[in-house]
Parts: sequence; structure tokens; C-alpha cells
Amino acid sequence: MRLCAFAGICLYLAAPAAHVSQKAPKPAPYGPPATIATLKDKSVSESSGLAASRLTPGAYWTNNDSGDGPFVYAFDTRGDSLGVFRVAGAQARDWEDMATRPGPERGKSYLYLGDIGDNNEARAEIVVYRVPEPALTDTRKLTKAHPGTTEPAEAIRLRYPDGAHDAEALLVHPVSGHIYIVTKVVIANPTVYEAAPPFTANNPVTMTRLGVVNVPSLFGGVITGGSISPDGRRVALCDYFQGYELTLPAGSTNFNDIWKQKMVGFDLGKRKQGEAIAYRLDGKALLATSEGKNSPIIQVTRN
Repeated sequence: MRLCAFAGICLYLAAPAAHVSQKAPKPAPYGPPATIATLKDKSVSESSGLAASRLTPGAYWTNNDSGDGPFVYAFDTRGDSLGVFRVAGAQARDWEDMATRPGPERGKSYLYLGDIGDNNEARAEIVVYRVPEPALTDTRKLTKAHPGTTEPAEAIRLRYPDGAHDAEALLVHPVSGHIYIVTKVVIANPTVYEAAPPFTANNPVTMTRLGVVNVPSLFGGVITGGSISPDGRRVALCDYFQGYELTLPAGSTNFNDIWKQKMVGFDLGKRKQGEAIAYRLDGKALLATSEGKNSPIIQVTRN
């Protein structure tokens, strides 16, 4: 309440004189949040990553935060489980986010799984696992106790150029396959790092530091999830409180120009502890989940 009151006072003191014309506020990019379902699989207790399936329209993937094994969970927009898979050849130290994107084999969809959490900022390397996306045909009976198994995963080892960082947002470009990591910091702006393919097994990649992004929040850069739109022209980020979006300027062909744009906030509704966000496959809406069992699945539709 004090924060709200303090903010209200600041706005009052900063208000222009009545005779000065004011521009209308920029409309929010998304409409009001709607809870469309809850995640029914009791094995999903900390939905930390989220990605729309590229093979099965209307299906989504999620992963638990640290403490779970190397599992991915598929579900539909009713919150019903579509199957659980163990990722072959992967370890789960602190999985935080995920994406579905192209990979080395043309025409094939891949899951990118970000083992990027580092609360103590002590890891010399982080890992992004890349594995062909499993088909969701007759998989509803696959559970965590009796999961399916993916094809062997490829471990993409990444290093920061300036020491260890904690991060919870993994983004992968839908065309180039470039990997982006957005760090998680308190009362400061987060930093964006980039890794460009091709990625070679057992050869760690030192990422490029692209710079900071300005988050319009009193709490700074506590970024907990991220996603790039299917057309590659928008970036969505979230923290515990709301969502944010950056848009590539019209005519720009350099995706990295997007990190220089003004971030616009929008409401993501009541989440228990919001840590995941993903564009719908058609790019016209965003979905978000949170930690806790029976997490609400929240959808916001683009205005």
C-alpha cells in the first residue's frame, strides 16, 4: 500500500499544469487476462518454462523448476495432460525456461531446454539442451511414473563473457536459431546475452553481451520468463508481477534492434508466482503459467 501511495504522490507532483495539453496514454498491447484452465497434472508443481508446440497446434510444453528430473510435460488449453517425456541424455540442475524452434535438421521442430538457473552465481557454464520435439500421438497415458523417452538431447554449453549470472529467461529466434539469455537481477536492469549457431557438441560457446534492457518496474529486472513471437518481430518477457513486450521497428531487419526499444507493460492476471510466458502458435495471444500445483493458465489476446 505504501508503494502505491508513494507512487501516487510522485505522479501528483509530476503532473503538468492544467493548461498544458497531454498525450493520451499508449494503449496496452493486450486485452485483459483470462484464466482459460488450470494445469491438471499433479506432477507439474513449479511450471517454470512454457512453449507452444510446433507439431501439435493447441498443445503446449512446460517444465518444472529445480528439484525435478529431466522431464517435459505436454498439455492442451483445457489443462489436460498430453503426455510426459524424459529427455534422454539430459540432466536437470536448474531448468528455468524453454522454447520450440527450428534446429540443425531442416523442417524439424526442436525443444530448447534452458538449464540456466544459478541463484548463487557460481556456475562456470550453463547448458541449453536441444532435442527433437516429440510427437503427441497416443501419448495421454504417459505419466511421470511411466514416461515416454525423447531422442537423445544435444547439450549446448554456454559461458558468459563477464562472469556468472542468474537467469530464468531463454529465448530462441524462430528463423536464425540464435539463443538469447536475459538475466535476473533485483532493483537493476537485466542484461541480454546472445549465442549464435552453429553449436558444436563439447565446445562451449562464449556468448556476446548485447547490453541492458530497461524494465518499467520498481523492482527492476526480476525477469522470470521470455518468448519471441513466431514472426520474429516481438519479444515478451515476464516477472512475478506482469508482462512486458518489445517490438521491432517497422522496416528493421536486424533483430537485435529490438533490445533498444521501449518496453510496454501489460497485465498478466493473478498468478501464484509467475515464471513462464509463451506466444501462442499464431502469435495473436500470449499464455502464462506459474509455480504451484494446479497453476492457472492465463491468456491475453493482442489488441
